[in-house]
Amino acid sequence: MPGTLEDRYRAVRRQTEALCEPLEIEDFVVSSMPDVSPTKWHLAHTSWFFETFVLAEHLPGYASQDPRFAFLFNSYYVQVGERHCRAQRGLATRPTVAEVFAYRARIDDAMGELLHGLAGDDRHPAVRLIELGLHHEQQHQELLLMDIKHVFWTNPLKPSYTPHPGPEPRDPPPLRWRDFGEGLRWIGHGGRGFSYDNEGPAHRVFLEPFALATRLVTNAEYLAFVRDGGYRRPELWLSAGWSTVQEARWDAPMYWTRSGPDPSAADWTEFTLAGTRPLGAAEPVSHVSYYEADAYARWAGRRLPTEAEWEVAAREAGQGDAYERLPDGSFVEGTHFRPAPAAVAEDGAGLTQMAGELWQWTASPYVAYPGYQPPSGAIGEYNGKWMSDQWVLRGASFATPRTHARATYRNFFAASARWPFTGIRLATGPDAPG
Repeated sequence: MPGTLEDRYRAVRRQTEALCEPLEIEDFVVSSMPDVSPTKWHLAHTSWFFETFVLAEHLPGYASQDPRFAFLFNSYYVQVGERHCRAQRGLATRPTVAEVFAYRARIDDAMGELLHGLAGDDRHPAVRLIELGLHHEQQHQELLLMDIKHVFWTNPLKPSYTPHPGPEPRDPPPLRWRDFGEGLRWIGHGGRGFSYDNEGPAHRVFLEPFALATRLVTNAEYLAFVRDGGYRRPELWLSAGWSTVQEARWDAPMYWTRSGPDPSAADWTEFTLAGTRPLGAAEPVSHVSYYEADAYARWAGRRLPTEAEWEVAAREAGQGDAYERLPDGSFVEGTHFRPAPAAVAEDGAGLTQMAGELWQWTASPYVAYPGYQPPSGAIGEYNGKWMSDQWVLRGASFATPRTHARATYRNFFAASARWPFTGIRLATGPDAPG
């Protein structure tokens, strides 16, 4: 993020509110499933984070104007105090949306006072917490879009968030493979710039030879899996995945609807942030769970990459943290609000869509790196306590702020999660067909 810390703070806070501009007041208060939080809650929770971890500790004389907000807008920080049940956030009609925006304004005023007092002192203990709070809010900007999409999808009227039709259609390049040799590699954050605690320490891993697909799996390719009975073939699925398919009656990715008898893409629609649209055959398949990504990879005779393979490939192929060179339509700043079809790489076999379109499932469970120690106190609950029954995703999506992405970022979700902006990149050995 360029500029002073105060500039960055103001920019992130403005961006959150800009993402709310297409919404009507009724849209702010709905929770459509236990994993979805109301937009109003995201606005308040990100402010509560600054109030609790920054202002209360580092602005002399600061006191909350409404201590009840700590109960309503704490997410999962057990050491901070009791919390409102996540599944019931949509039942809290008060405080009103107007009161939440007023709360944000009070927090911004207090943060402005603190930031002015810091006067560029980068060594002040509040600075690291403020940077964490900014990235936390950027994380919630993406969650806000994930959640409002699910809210609109559950509405019988299927409203749209944006009138933007999405990226221009184009035929994707052929699926090719980029080979990487065996050997010791370094992965993890090296200490320069911001990172979450779970991205370190940097450490060495040994990799066997592998190859990564040059682009993401498309809707048309995934549709072939659907038409081949992929959701009816237990041999393709992990046991827990097959149980989930049966119990939830999955037969296609989330937000897909079959609209006619023809099994081709022409008879499928997909709900997007621009409303219901014909299925874009060339667009990368999205809103698939880890179970679905793994089953598709088995069906295709491939596998998912490990997170170490993904990170090494991104760095060695020159797509490390150079996200400023990615297409303007990528990331949330592109305002396409939909993943774009792959473009042809300059060398014909380069990696594309590594970040800025969809998060990519890996075959790696979310566990601690060697030597990892969570921060002390309640802030240590941010990442460390979730290192169980989750799977790592790499990259970034079209809803991720560009300045929030980096090659070492370890996103994570449960294997059954489908409402995040997730996609599939295949991996295999170096003898893959070109």
